[in-house]
Amino acid sequence: MAKWWRSAGTNLRLAAFSSARSESCPFSSSRAASYHTIQAIPRECSGSRISSRDRAQGRIPAVVFSQQILEKNPVHRSPSRKHLLTTEQKQIHSILKSVELPFFCSTRFKLQIRAGSGSSVLLESGSILPVKIHRDEETGKILNIVFVWADEGSELKVDVPIVFKGEETCPGLQKGGQLNRIRTSLKYLCPAEHIPSKIEVDVSNLDIGERIFIRDLDVHPSLKLLSRNEVMPICKIVTTNTETANTEISEPS
Repeated sequence: MAKWWRSAGTNLRLAAFSSARSESCPFSSSRAASYHTIQAIPRECSGSRISSRDRAQGRIPAVVFSQQILEKNPVHRSPSRKHLLTTEQKQIHSILKSVELPFFCSTRFKLQIRAGSGSSVLLESGSILPVKIHRDEETGKILNIVFVWADEGSELKVDVPIVFKGEETCPGLQKGGQLNRIRTSLKYLCPAEHIPSKIEVDVSNLDIGERIFIRDLDVHPSLKLLSRNEVMPICKIVTTNTETANTEISEPS
């Protein structure tokens, strides 16, 4: 993790001299446009003392780069566009409240990198996807955030959360069964403009013993499942010990 935070700040220093490029990039993705535009400023260097100072000033250290930098095969890597940044703590907390934490890392946002706090000089802008929030284990306070560029035309590996609906009318649950959530997320290779914030799984018609499989999901056709086991179940309505005991008692001896 430490190497991600080194040497990226210098990438923005030269950009400050080219203010002609400070116009905002257009976005056609409604998802990227529907939430806050994250405001950030560059960091020239990294380190625990500097990060602590930034957090004390109400800012959260962050880094943004191309996801392909993580590829093991050098052939598949692209220019990293890696920048060290700080974001506004209040804005990040506001976004987390409006988007809800489980969907934060599957939602695209606009990013504007400005020359300094309150500056009108725009150094770079684009769409990004959060991929990791690092927190203090004791206090839960956000220590830093990792973003990847998510501009249109790119493809990203995304862990998409699964949300179950229809439990209130599920026949199996009404009979005393229990919903066994086998998978809570699925990893897809997604075009940036089609990243789903969540996948809804309707269990309203499931009876006891019935399951829903990965192959049954209705997702955008451009999404590629990064798992070869499409026959793996996502959920199943299972019997409970209480229900089994009640059944045995009601049966004639």
